[in-house]
Amino acid sequence: MLNHTNNNPAAIREILGRYVINPTHQRCEIARVMLSKPQHLSAEQVLSLVNANSPHVSKATVYNTLNLFVEKGLIRQVIVDPTKIFYDSNTSSHYHFYNEDTGELSDFKLNDINLTPFPTLPENTVQSGVDVIVRVKNSG
Repeated sequence: MLNHTNNNPAAIREILGRYVINPTHQRCEIARVMLSKPQHLSAEQVLSLVNANSPHVSKATVYNTLNLFVEKGLIRQVIVDPTKIFYDSNTSSHYHFYNEDTGELSDFKLNDINLTPFPTLPENTVQSGVDVIVRVKNSG
C-alpha cells in the first residue's frame, strides 16, 4: 500500500517519479489532494479541492490526470455505476460498501467476506482482480 503524504511537495514529486509520472504542477496538486489520506473522491470533488483557493486546474486536466494515476497504479478507480466513479487512494486489496442514501463509499477488509468456492476461470484467462461493492441503504 502507498504511504500517504503529508502534503510535502518533495515527497509528492518523489512518489510521482516512482510511478514514472512527470511531476507537472497540476499533477502534483492533484496528487496532493488524492494522496493526503486514504479516501474515495469523485473527479468533481478532486477538481473542487484542487481549485479551492484559486482556479488553476481545468476539469479536463483533472480527469486526464486521474486516469493516468489509475493506469500507472498510483490510485484505483471504483465504478459504482456508470454515473458514479470514485478514485481510491488505497491501492491495497479491499472491498467497498456503497451507501445509496448518502453516496458514501467506505472500505471493508478481505477477511470480512468469504468468496469460496471461487468460480472456475474461463479457459486461457488469469484472474487480474476481484471487485466487490456491497450496496446499502440507511435503515429507518
